[in-house]
Amino acid sequence: METNKKSSFSGRLGYVMAAAGSAVGLGNIWRFPYLAAKYGGGTFLFTYIILAFTVGFALLVSETALGRKTGNNPIKAYKILGAKKLKIGGWLNSIIPMLIIPYYCVVGGWVCKYLFEYLRGSSQILTQDTYFSNFIANPISPAFWLVVFAVLTFIVVIKGVEKGIEKVSKILMPILVVIAIFISIYGLMTPGAIEGLKYYIIPDFSRFSIMTVISAMGQMFYSLSIGMGILFTYGSYMKKDVDMEKAISQVEIMDTLIAFLAGLMIIPAVFAFSGKDSLNAGASLMFITMPKVFNSLKLGGFIGGVFFLLVLFAALTSAISLMECSCATLMEQFHISRKKAALAMIIEMLALGIPISLGYGVLGWIQPLGMTLLDFFDFVTNSCMMPISALCTVLLIIFVTKLKTISNEIKISSAFKREKVYNIVMKYICIPTLLIILLSYILSTFGIITL
Repeated sequence: METNKKSSFSGRLGYVMAAAGSAVGLGNIWRFPYLAAKYGGGTFLFTYIILAFTVGFALLVSETALGRKTGNNPIKAYKILGAKKLKIGGWLNSIIPMLIIPYYCVVGGWVCKYLFEYLRGSSQILTQDTYFSNFIANPISPAFWLVVFAVLTFIVVIKGVEKGIEKVSKILMPILVVIAIFISIYGLMTPGAIEGLKYYIIPDFSRFSIMTVISAMGQMFYSLSIGMGILFTYGSYMKKDVDMEKAISQVEIMDTLIAFLAGLMIIPAVFAFSGKDSLNAGASLMFITMPKVFNSLKLGGFIGGVFFLLVLFAALTSAISLMECSCATLMEQFHISRKKAALAMIIEMLALGIPISLGYGVLGWIQPLGMTLLDFFDFVTNSCMMPISALCTVLLIIFVTKLKTISNEIKISSAFKREKVYNIVMKYICIPTLLIILLSYILSTFGIITL
């Protein structure tokens, strides 16, 4: 067996902060609150937590354990494990982050722009109804801010695992949690926010449906960095003496905490400001509704600046993990230095990212499947490729390496107290869950069902 360990985390804390940083991204900040509001608040929270600590745990454990066992990127890991018929899974895990990071940097650039406006005291212009649409349609500005965000990501990755990714994650993640708690408490003090809080945390089982489960599954998948090679890569950086089970449990807790806090930051404040109907998904919530909410608060300019700083930290930690995963693949597949791999990645990020950033303006006429370029890349990676890559990993473990291989790897450093849960979930739940996610994502994209 080849064990190519070019880099490693210093210990469990380094892994936890980096993996949690990867999991905590833009999806947690706007997607989780939107889905929680739409599917009955506490009902959605309850469903999500159960899924995260069963199916989510199983997939986190599987990818991390395979990464540590082989000490390699997904392509080589699949090869080492003898998965000839499933090797597409290794390639998908390696290609997905390379396709995600260009458009992720586009949205990261939008966040940089908004933070810049708050820092220079121009937050008032952000409340204009047409500001966001005018900004993303500009022929220069979106591409400029994409470059700013991509360069920030590049600077961290080129410094390496321990001095770059681990060091930055250890600083940013605690700050992110503190800021989220601060904004949550401040928002709850606004008149009418308590009604929003009740709506968010008190389960409304009358609104429970199969779509609640499907949406919670999709969010869990999206949030925990499953099926995109990151967990393989970070697992390969994990030392053999690190308690893997405990580390993964801490990642789950951190990710769920941030998602919950995101809902606490956004739902009560938006509810108080304009009612639950304004809790729309995506860019409209973060870039149109939230600036208006902050403008209505005392010290709104300061609070808005702090909020977008938090969003920037969340976006950066995820972008760093996507770029690192891609660099690891390039370094191991082509035997090149970290510097060359990082340079190759930033060229690819800009080559794809700049056209995507202009897809709402000068390149708006390019609409594959009737979608903007950003939506198209998001659909291909998140809705199609990621569920398939995770499905390949589950099939690899069940039919090729067998469950015992994962148990043995984990037991090198852990008691594996949740082994029975892991085995049951892998045998009976993961495959139907992943097929449902894949099918529902595709059907919702083409408007056949509504998520």
